[in-house]
Formats: sequence, structure tokens, C-alpha cells
Amino acid sequence: MRPLRDSLLWLSRSGTVRGAVTAFPLSAAVVRGYVPGETAAEAIEVARQLADEGIDTTIDHLGEETLDEEQARATVAAYDDLLGAIAAAGLPARAEVSVKLTAIGLRLEDGEQVALANARRICAAASAAGTTVTIDMEDHTTTDATLRIVAALREEHPRTGVVLQAYLHRTEADCRALAGPGSRVRLCKGAYDEPEEVAFSDAGDVDRSFVRCLKVLMAGEGYPMIATHDPRLVEIASALASRYGRALGTYEFQMLYGIRPQEQRRLVAAGERMRVYLPYGREWYGYLMRRLAERPQNLSLFLTSLISKK
Repeated sequence: MRPLRDSLLWLSRSGTVRGAVTAFPLSAAVVRGYVPGETAAEAIEVARQLADEGIDTTIDHLGEETLDEEQARATVAAYDDLLGAIAAAGLPARAEVSVKLTAIGLRLEDGEQVALANARRICAAASAAGTTVTIDMEDHTTTDATLRIVAALREEHPRTGVVLQAYLHRTEADCRALAGPGSRVRLCKGAYDEPEEVAFSDAGDVDRSFVRCLKVLMAGEGYPMIATHDPRLVEIASALASRYGRALGTYEFQMLYGIRPQEQRRLVAAGERMRVYLPYGREWYGYLMRRLAERPQNLSLFLTSLISKK
């Protein structure tokens, strides 16, 4: 499975392949099943539909790795508009936003200060809208800076969430540091091409790390957000919630838009809190390729969708 994952990650960075895929007539229709549109209005409409089914959302304006200060400012403005739309739609209790720090300046000169200032603007807009922000985790070179920025954001906006990736060797220790009262942590497997010195490469090792990290979060006083589509890990998470005396609503499951929608609805019917990661925007290609790399079984769903459109 590792060669397939590496190939998909390479494809996520290939401009040539991106051009071919985006020009393919069927691509837009298929991608629509995973990315509901390019505008905030399209994302809000899907968030409203999911809310009607009892499913919460975290909405992501797609884009990352900007090296342009103007583009970073444009991304902040896009989040400001998105948060205003969430408030206007009456969705603050059901929808939050997810933000990648490299999209708002982390790679710029003095990037940590720039990203923190921009993230503060987004968090302030989220607070005004009655909702909150989760800061996405990116490749391992950004981990320390991301955690420092999240710590600073939480001084003014204590509900700010953060993502931790189970495939990194360091993550169990990070979970222990972040499992305190009020801390919101989304635990996922991880979707970047990382060296073996810092990350587990074997799928079984990643799964075992995920469970160890989840035990830490469930035993802690924070709010675990369990981001997985793996049926076995969903079952283990439910068992751990019971073991640690977690009441419904003191943790939540998270899945990607378009992946295992029936399971999402099953969890809601069982009384679980379910949140869908809902991306929108023009920069959908890299996002989709990394999602396929994170769980290569998703490739079969994508190809099946392509075939069914013919």
C-alpha cells in the first residue's frame, strides 16, 4: 500500500497531471461528490443540508503553501466572508471552520508572526459569528510552529482546536500535552509524505499509534475529535468512550464529505455527534489526491464514481 500512497502524494504535486484531470469532462461531476463547490455559498448550502440531518460541519477554504502576502490576506478575507455567511445562515451551533496556517502566511518571511496575526483575525471573526476555529496540521516541518500558534490563540480564544497526526512518532506525547480541560483535539492518521525518521510508514503501526493517542485523549479532560473512516477504529473509539466513562457529546466523530455517508448517518442515529469536514474552493486537486493517499481504499470509490458517470 505504501507505493500507492507515495504515488498519490506525487500526483498531488504534479501540475501536469492536475491540468489533465481538471480538463477531463467528468472530473467536475465526480469531484462534486467530495468538494461541494468553489464558493462559500455552495459550501453553506451543503452545511445546511447536513445540519438538517443532525450532522455538524467544519468548513475549509481550500488553499495552502502560499508564498504571497497578498494571497494570504485574500484567504483571511475569504474566511471572514465565510464566517459571516455561517452566522447569516443560522449555523454557528452546527458549523465551525478549519484553517491551514501555510494558507495564511506561515511560509512567508517572519511567517510565524504573520500566520499568528492572520489566525487571530479569523478567530476573532469566528467568535463574533458565534462559532470557532480548528487549526489544521500540515507536514512535520510545521508542527512546532503550529502548536506555538495554537497556544497563543487559545489565550484569547480558548476553544480553538488543533489537529494531531497519529503517524508522527511524537504525537502520543503531544496528545498528553494537549489533553487538558477545554482542549479540542482532532486526531487523524495523517496525509503527508513524511520521512521514516519522524513518521510510521507501516499501516499497522499507524493504527496502533492512533489507538494509543486516542486512549490519552479519552482519558484526559479535553474534547477528542476522532477523525477516521476506518470501521475498526470507529468501533475501538466507541469502546474507549465507554471504558473512560465518556458521555455522548463529550467527544465527536469526524469524517470527510463524500466518504462513508451512510456510516455518518448511522452514528448520528446512535446518538453520536458527527462532524463532516467540508472543503470548498478552486484548489481542490491537491486536497483530493492527499485524501486518496491518506486512505488509498478511497481510490476505488473515486474510480467507481468515474465509471458510473460514463
